[in-house]
Amino acid sequence: MRKIVPSEFSGKSAWDALDIEFIKEATVRLHWTDQPYKWHINNGPEVFVLLEGNVDMFTRENGEETLWKLKPGDIFHAEEGDEHVAHPQGVARILVIEQAGSV
Repeated sequence: MRKIVPSEFSGKSAWDALDIEFIKEATVRLHWTDQPYKWHINNGPEVFVLLEGNVDMFTRENGEETLWKLKPGDIFHAEEGDEHVAHPQGVARILVIEQAGSV
């Protein structure tokens, strides 16, 4: 799992790119929420782009929980098998790219 802060990425030349993930048969969805989701593990990778609001993203690995504080513009990347749950702090708008049919 990782958090990507776009403002910290610079390329060596114009239009350099940071590859985040390749997701076969992906969906790209805009979510609105003001409530936490549920603990879950996706069927494949997920790219979670926070557009508005603030989100506390909790992850669990080997029984240990980690808190990732996300602000607008941050990107959270979960790979297949990564357990996580998003807790918005008020209203949040999120762009989620994930394998079609994921939880």
